[in-house]
Amino acid sequence: MDLQLKDRIVLITGGAKGIGEAITRGCAREGAIPVFVDKDAEAGKRLQAELVVAGSTCSFISADVLSVENCRVAVEQTLKEYGRLDVLVNNVGANDNVGLESGSPEKFVSSLRLNLFHYYNVAHFALPALKKSQGCILNIASKVAVTGQGGTSGYASAKGAVLSLTRDWAAELLPCGIRVNAVVPAEVSTPLYKQWVSTFPNPGEKLAHIVSKIPLGKRMTLPAEIAAMALFLISPQAAHITGEHVFVDGGYTHLDRALT
Repeated sequence: MDLQLKDRIVLITGGAKGIGEAITRGCAREGAIPVFVDKDAEAGKRLQAELVVAGSTCSFISADVLSVENCRVAVEQTLKEYGRLDVLVNNVGANDNVGLESGSPEKFVSSLRLNLFHYYNVAHFALPALKKSQGCILNIASKVAVTGQGGTSGYASAKGAVLSLTRDWAAELLPCGIRVNAVVPAEVSTPLYKQWVSTFPNPGEKLAHIVSKIPLGKRMTLPAEIAAMALFLISPQAAHITGEHVFVDGGYTHLDRALT
């Protein structure tokens, strides 16, 4: 299937590692022009160099999108370099375990800043350009928004808000022809996930327990599998899909637990 993404300008936050990296690589393979933002300058420069050597056109912006100003600058820099913006992929976030009992009001606000505020900020600054291109927005959410997890009030709140914003933006931007969707992962094998598992006394045992609860194939979802859905949703092939929450999780969220 030709996704018709050639030469489309795709701005990806957190695009140097994990799910974001997989989306960046996927865009490059499809002939799109990924502009990826990440606070990890070393990882970003390494990925950019690799893609350029492979013959892809791309740009890396070293910035932390927790800053409102950095969100604005990332959009402006993209427009300055390429003159347009076709797609925004909001992706930055991390489960920081700020719970009701274990956290504090201050930590809760910090968790929202880490996982939510920049979704709105980048989209706000990108909107005029997306109106011109009749582009689209893709938000990366999490199954925690619908299942709960316990001990992670900040992250769950933020990801729940991401799902709500996806629907609200899809409704608001209908007159502009801008589509807005969300991909909802569950257990994805990323560096950040592996780092989290390593904090347990017996990481191998913990991972095996998690994997045993994933119905399809009893395995983790791969970042490339999240990216594959992301690429479809931002492509013209998905021209009549908006306001959707698409779960890519091997049945983890919705299938009967008796199956595991």
